[in-house]
Amino acid sequence: METVRKNVGSGSPLEPEIGFSRAVRVGSHIAVAGTAPLGDDGTTMGPGDVYAQTVRCLDIAEAALEDAGASFADVIRTRIMLTDVTRWREAARAHGERFAAVRPVTTFVEVSRFIDPDWLVEVEVDAVLG
Repeated sequence: METVRKNVGSGSPLEPEIGFSRAVRVGSHIAVAGTAPLGDDGTTMGPGDVYAQTVRCLDIAEAALEDAGASFADVIRTRIMLTDVTRWREAARAHGERFAAVRPVTTFVEVSRFIDPDWLVEVEVDAVLG
């Protein structure tokens, strides 16, 4: 039996340039790429605001999951990458608002920077359909 692969895009101009998908579903597994706080116009949402940027990242990730046939209820792992890990509680507040009932495994890490210096956070999400 052949495994079906579904690539999901979000419309980011970086997807074709870099050659990646926002999310990929193979069978019951879905991985959402590191998701930056980009607005529909390609500009950074919530400059300087970790909470607002995390909310935007989660909005994009949630839409990608839905396009792949999943929801936040199917999420088993999240990764929150911050340029300043001392601000983790701001990202955690946004994460907790979405995942308090699901409680996936979660890791917060500090990175030196992202592609755009205005990005303070990126989020990755993994889901498995039950």
